[in-house]
Amino acid sequence: MMLDATKGEVQRSLLEKELESVGIRLNKHKPNIYFKPKKGGGISFNSTVTLTQCSEKLVQLILHEYKIFNAEVLFREDCSPDEFIDVIVGNRVYMPCLYVYNKIDQISMEEVDRLARKPNSVVISCGMKLNLDYLLEMLWEYLALTCIYTKKRGQRPDFTDAIILRRGASVEHVCHRIHRSLASQFKYALVWGTSTKYSPQRVGLTHTMEHEDVIQIVKK
Repeated sequence: MMLDATKGEVQRSLLEKELESVGIRLNKHKPNIYFKPKKGGGISFNSTVTLTQCSEKLVQLILHEYKIFNAEVLFREDCSPDEFIDVIVGNRVYMPCLYVYNKIDQISMEEVDRLARKPNSVVISCGMKLNLDYLLEMLWEYLALTCIYTKKRGQRPDFTDAIILRRGASVEHVCHRIHRSLASQFKYALVWGTSTKYSPQRVGLTHTMEHEDVIQIVKK
């Protein structure tokens, strides 16, 4: 989320409220609550932890507001009433968010320091090209991306044209990215990098690649 550092917290607060209103939850995880509507039997309520924000009576009142009179509810963590409502509605989206404060060259050093110390935040200046390298590192981290290099037999790896995949991608994902028919012609692959015990290591389609690995694919 790109923000104007000169506007303080006003802009961020407005954008967060807009996203909250349409069911998007930033930097939050899905509440660990088991909820299952039933056809009969009333409301069965249990918890595996001590609840400080919800009670059985409050849970029943919330369910009745949503015209639910038969259900199983199990709290596995101490959640708020709003989080329980999110579970009932069931269409909330939980996603990570990186707050990027631009124009830090127009505010005081004290304010820059305060913003930089906030969780999930990066301070930059596009105009003066300040801290852009760190922003790029954080984007890779938040997007969970990994960079894979390819190598042809008898040649050096091509470090100028990387394949960008999600973290946890396998050799099969690399094959599909190169060409959709390559996986069906796959025999084995040689991999150099941190994902192997030794370099090169002969691997199959299910081998998980890691950042900046080098791969050479051998066809049948």
